[in-house]
Amino acid sequence: MAYSEDHIALAAEYALGTLDADERAQVETMMAVDSEYSALVHAWEYRLGALNQMVGSVEPRPIVWENIKAAIGNSTEAQAPLTLPEAPQPAPPPEPTAEPVAPTVAEAPPAVTDNTVANNVIQLSSRAKRWRNVASFATAIAAALIAMLAVQVYQPELLPEALRPKPRIQTVEVKTPAPQPTPSAQYVALLQRDGGSPAFILTVDAATKNFTVRKVGADAEPGKSFELWLISDRLAQPRSLGVIGGSDFTARPVLADYDASTINTALYAVTVEQAGGSPSGQPTSAPIYTGKLIETVPATR
Repeated sequence: MAYSEDHIALAAEYALGTLDADERAQVETMMAVDSEYSALVHAWEYRLGALNQMVGSVEPRPIVWENIKAAIGNSTEAQAPLTLPEAPQPAPPPEPTAEPVAPTVAEAPPAVTDNTVANNVIQLSSRAKRWRNVASFATAIAAALIAMLAVQVYQPELLPEALRPKPRIQTVEVKTPAPQPTPSAQYVALLQRDGGSPAFILTVDAATKNFTVRKVGADAEPGKSFELWLISDRLAQPRSLGVIGGSDFTARPVLADYDASTINTALYAVTVEQAGGSPSGQPTSAPIYTGKLIETVPATR
């Protein structure tokens, strides 16, 4: 519902407590019958409530209460009873005469009196005063809000706990570059027969103990497989490192079960086994290609 400027000003002054008794009764009556107007008054009370939080309570001086009691005592003194003046006696009606009665003339409309003009002037003055009060309080509210914002920025500890700004926590993520992996030592063994051309090249990474076998010049017979073995005097018997696949490269992580000394000093051999490798876990034929590891890339210290 749209309200006039006077109604809005009344709601604001009601929230400020500057109305007289009649105006407050008018506002309370409107609030009782109009829920929207009641909400308007409560909205003004909410806006102006920040001023109460910024002003502390002030204890009146003892002399104030003494003056109030003195004024009450003076007002209770005996007063002379009020008497109304006696009304004048009505004049006796004139006796009828035989003279002709003059024609009745219609009365002219009442002229605008000074009282009517004064009432209009009083109403306009009251409205102007009311809006001056609202403007003054609005200016005071704006100044108080500006002051509160300034205090929040520069001296927040002076404000009540409810009005203090919450501390801002900014999380900065600093990413450090990942350390570069340290190059590990690399070992290579040429698996060949009697010093001839290599048939396989075995490469071992010392850090991960993974090995790769590259097929160079050997092809298995149909129904047969090449199997790689690790032979060391530290072991009771040869250990199988798996079947070498039919592709050019075969990678295995099985050397992780052996220590570095065993890996570096062992003899690596290739035998021809049935398809899929030796069923017993031991070589079934003599090695045809052998070789030992040599260090090709030293470890970075």
